[in-house]
Amino acid sequence: MSESGNVIGFPTHEGVEVRHLRAFVAVAEELNFSRAAERLYLSQPALSRQIRTLERLVGCDLLHRTTHRVELTPAGDALLDRTRPVLVSLDEAIATAQSVGGELAARIMTIWAPMTALAETPMSLETTREVFEHVLAQTPIPPDISVRAVNAGGCSALSLGDDPAILYLHGGGYVLGSAYGYRPLAGALATAAKSGALVPDYRLAPEHPFPAALDDACAAYRWLVDRRGDSRGVVLAGDSSGAALSLALLLRLKADHEPMPAGAVLLCPSLDLSGSMLTPSERPHLMDNIARVAAAYLAGHPIDDPLVSPLRGDLSGLPPLLVQCAVADRARPEADALTERAHEQGVDARLELYPGVVHVFQLFWSFLPEAADALAQAARFIDEVLAEDSATADSAG
Repeated sequence: MSESGNVIGFPTHEGVEVRHLRAFVAVAEELNFSRAAERLYLSQPALSRQIRTLERLVGCDLLHRTTHRVELTPAGDALLDRTRPVLVSLDEAIATAQSVGGELAARIMTIWAPMTALAETPMSLETTREVFEHVLAQTPIPPDISVRAVNAGGCSALSLGDDPAILYLHGGGYVLGSAYGYRPLAGALATAAKSGALVPDYRLAPEHPFPAALDDACAAYRWLVDRRGDSRGVVLAGDSSGAALSLALLLRLKADHEPMPAGAVLLCPSLDLSGSMLTPSERPHLMDNIARVAAAYLAGHPIDDPLVSPLRGDLSGLPPLLVQCAVADRARPEADALTERAHEQGVDARLELYPGVVHVFQLFWSFLPEAADALAQAARFIDEVLAEDSATADSAG
C-alpha cells in the first residue's frame, strides 16, 4: 500500500488510540489471543473487541483467525513494521517527560523546602524573612543586567537595566521580600521585555502597616512617570501580594484622577486577605497563614476596603491586565474571579494558565520551561501595551 494509504496514515486516523495499537502488536507478536490478553492484563473478549475496532478504523483485515492459529495479513504485516517504532518512540517520549518533569519538580521542592518547613513549624518573623531571602537567592540573576540603588520619590528602590519602564512590586504577603531578593525575577522579566525595571523596597508590615506599602508604591510610580515623561510609558508588574498591591495602586490612581500606566502584569495574584477563596490543601501550607498576614498588614483597617481587597473595587477604567496563574495554584480562584470581574466591567483582562501547582512558578524561570514561557508572554504583553499607548500618544500629538 502507498504511503498515502490507511496503513501508513493510521496514527493520525480519527478514532485510533494507542491502546488499539498495543493490542495489535501483542497479538501479532504472540500470534495467540490468550497469551496476548495475559500480557496486556485484559480479558480475551476485551482484546478481541480492540482488534476488531482497529480493523474497522483502518479499513482492512489485519489478522487471519482460525480455530488453530492466528496469522498476519499483508496489511497487518505492514502495519506491524511501522507500529513498533512508533510505540517505542512514544514510550521513550513519555519516559523522558516523566523523568524531566520529576527532576524539575524535585528541584523546585529542594529550593522551596525551607519555606515548606516554616509552614509546618512556624518561626519568628525575623527568621522567616531570612529564610525567604535565602530561598530567593537560589535563583540566578540574568547575566549582563545592571543593578543600582535609587531613591524613587523618597522610597528606596533598585533600578535593573537601563531606562526602566516596568514598576515591579514584589510579593511576600506584605511582610516578606525585598527589592534585593527579587532581582532574579524582576530582572528576568525586564530582560525578556528588553526594558529596565524599578523595584521599590516598600515598607513591610507589621512595622509599617497599611497604607505604608501603597504610599511607597505610589511615590515610586510618580517618580518613574516623571523620569519617563508620560505614564503611558510605564507598565506595572507584581507577583502574589505584589499583584494585589499593583491593583490597589491602579485603584488609588483612578480615585485621585492621576494618569494610568499602559497596563499591568499580575503573576499569580493573591487578592483575598480573608483566605476564603483558597483551594484546600492536604498538608500544611504557607498560605494557611493568611489570617496572620492580614492582621499584620491591616492593623485594624477594614478588610472590605478595595485598596486592600481589590476584588471588591470598581475596576472599570483600568488599563489592560495580563493575569498568569498555575492551573492548580491554591490562589487560582482569585485569578479567575479577577479576570471575570474585569471583563464584566469592560476591562481588557487576559488570563493565562500554565501547568503545575506552584504559586509564583515564574520564580523558577531559569530552568522551568513553563516559567520561561510565561515571562516571554508577559514581555509580549508589555511590548504590545507600550506600543499601543505610544501610537495613541503620537496620534493625539
